[in-house]
Amino acid sequence: MEEINFWIGIIATMAFAVTGVLAIADRGVDLFGVLVLGLITAIGGGTIRDIILEAPIFWSDNQIYVWLALGASVIVFFAESFFTQPQIYRWMLYIDGFGAALFAIQGADKAWGMNFGLPVAPVILGVVTAIGGGLLRDVLAGRKTLIMSHELYAIPVTLGCVAYVLVLNFLPQYVVEGSVICMLGIFGLRAAAIYWDLRVPKMFITKTR
Repeated sequence: MEEINFWIGIIATMAFAVTGVLAIADRGVDLFGVLVLGLITAIGGGTIRDIILEAPIFWSDNQIYVWLALGASVIVFFAESFFTQPQIYRWMLYIDGFGAALFAIQGADKAWGMNFGLPVAPVILGVVTAIGGGLLRDVLAGRKTLIMSHELYAIPVTLGCVAYVLVLNFLPQYVVEGSVICMLGIFGLRAAAIYWDLRVPKMFITKTR
């Protein structure tokens, strides 16, 4: 199971870097900027989580995450026209969504395993792991952040983390099954949002002035 999670994590890290670069590609960013923003998108969330947990930064032991994120960013920089094709970009969004689901559950599980701020902190750190890198990228690039864009991204992640923490608290004997179900639940909601272009209902959005 750990080996499967590792390889899924590798693919998801690259997808995060790709979608991270594509999100700022229309802003005339140079290669160095692409490398920085792609890397931040890919590993930023997990880095923030580990700093808060005062744990060894996850990529310090295995820097393959860093190199793959940088490599993916370079590839996108030179093959932007390929990755911006609607069908290719959509598939990258799906992979990105699955990566967010995986990282969210991993983040919540790590915080829970360290008995950090139970039961609320695992939910928060699960969300941070999944979307923290994207938020940092948007702030640095001067873009509207995921949280402000009305996109159904953070909400599925939050719901999945809440559900997983409930499993950890009340049904610990089913933690493996629960993690898979919660992960698929996050991905399912995110995939539906991508496929049908679902967004936060207007009744839950403040009126602009």
